[in-house]
Parts: sequence; structure tokens; C-alpha cells
Amino acid sequence: MGLRVAGQLRGRVRLLALTSQPARVTELRTRGLTPLLGNLDAALSLRRLAGIATRVVHLAPPPSDGWTDLRTQTLVRAMRLRSKPKSAVYGSTSGVYGDCGGSRVAETQVLGAGTPRALRRTHAEASMRFWGLASAVRVGILRIPGIYAPDRESGTPRARLLKGTPVLQQADDVYTNHIHADDLARACCLALWRGAPQRVYNVNDDSDLLMGDYFDLAADLYGLPRPPRIAREGASTQLPLTLLSFMSESRRMVNIRMKQELRLTLRYPTVHTGLG
Repeated sequence: MGLRVAGQLRGRVRLLALTSQPARVTELRTRGLTPLLGNLDAALSLRRLAGIATRVVHLAPPPSDGWTDLRTQTLVRAMRLRSKPKSAVYGSTSGVYGDCGGSRVAETQVLGAGTPRALRRTHAEASMRFWGLASAVRVGILRIPGIYAPDRESGTPRARLLKGTPVLQQADDVYTNHIHADDLARACCLALWRGAPQRVYNVNDDSDLLMGDYFDLAADLYGLPRPPRIAREGASTQLPLTLLSFMSESRRMVNIRMKQELRLTLRYPTVHTGLG
């Protein structure tokens, strides 16, 4: 379910992973994690989680419908049952900003979520920050854009390029933001120990690309044809609704706070270095 917790065991850090799938227990043990069977959609299954976690990373996606994130609320209630953790990190989305017209966006930007998916994330952020304030737990909110990783299935644009999926023509295009999965993992760890209480951090690399230019770059790196370009007015008949929603928002995230406060030095500062 995308949840990692750390507990102390004889002076060492023990990593625990919450999973709702019994079939994944062996895999998690092989990776050096202690699996905990539980489901964020079933509150009673989380009783074992309460009281054993000293630090929590919550990356589970919200439900696929509704306007609130009941999974995050279930987790927060479970964590209140016994001793509280020292710190927690919630992985949100850059979508909470909504469309910013290509402007540069820092963490102080007024939120303007324009989709139900982003509104659920906005609700989850509020739940986590309220819990942090009420329980004196140091909660960090990471606003995460598009995640990529060449060593993971569907972790790059290659499959989309092979399908020949169109992108918007330059006049209609939108700015997009990215982060390599390894840099994101490092940001999560640093936020657990270095993040300020109830602090929000943009977690993105230094790329400054329109979406079409991103796919052109990937195509050139992989030796594949560049995707065809289409006008926005024709996109609704050629692209799925999910993809269209991403093409309706444009922003350039500012990552100064991440670098200065978390002191994260990006291993992959641009998509060119990360995809290449």
C-alpha cells in the first residue's frame, strides 16, 4: 500500500513495510524489510501498526473516487492509538497547485486543485498536517511531480513513444516537472530527519521543459521517432481523459526549499541525466 515505517530494535533501524497482499511477504523479506499485513481500507487491520513505528513514510494513493482521502484518515486514527512516531512524511502531488499558466511555483502558492484526484490529495495533506499539529508529530509534505526510473517497468516514456501517442504542438504545450525515483527516495529519508514540523517541500529536479520537449528528448535518447504534434482542439478525440487532464495544467516547480532545508543534492538534476 506504499507505506514504510521505521522502528528501533536494539539500537538498529528496522524497516517495516505495510502490504495488503500476502503474496508480497516473501519478496519484502528478501529485500530486508519486515512485512506487516494490513490494509488502509480496513481500519481493524492496522492495529499492529500503532505504537511500533518511530518514523513513517506514507506514499499510498488515495481512493479512486470521492473528494476525501479516507485511507489517510484511517492511518492517522491508527497512529493515535498508542505511542506516536517522531516524524512522518506524506507523498502528495504537484497537482494540488492546479493550473498555474506556466508560472514558477513555490510552496507558498495558493492551492488550486482542479481535479477530484488532486482534491483528494489536498484533503490528505490537511489531515496529515492537522494530525502533526494536534499530536506534536513532525510531519513533512512532499509535493511530487512525474516520477521516472529507467530500471522499473513503465518507468520511462519508452512505451508511450512506441505507441506513437501524440503530444501538443508547441503553441499549446504545457510545462511539466519530474523527479527520478532514487532522488525521491532520498528526499523521503531526509525529510524524516531534517524536515521542519508541518513543512511542505516541492520535490522535483532542475529540468525546465515543455511536455512535448520532454518526449522529444526521450525519443532522441532511445533512438525512437519523435511523437507527432497535434493542436489542443483536436486532442480530445485522440488522447485518453487521464492524459488530457495532465495537459490542461502548466507549472514550473521551484525546489529551493528542498535543497536548502533538506540539503538534498540531486543525483539526477535533469531528465537528460536520469534517462540517459
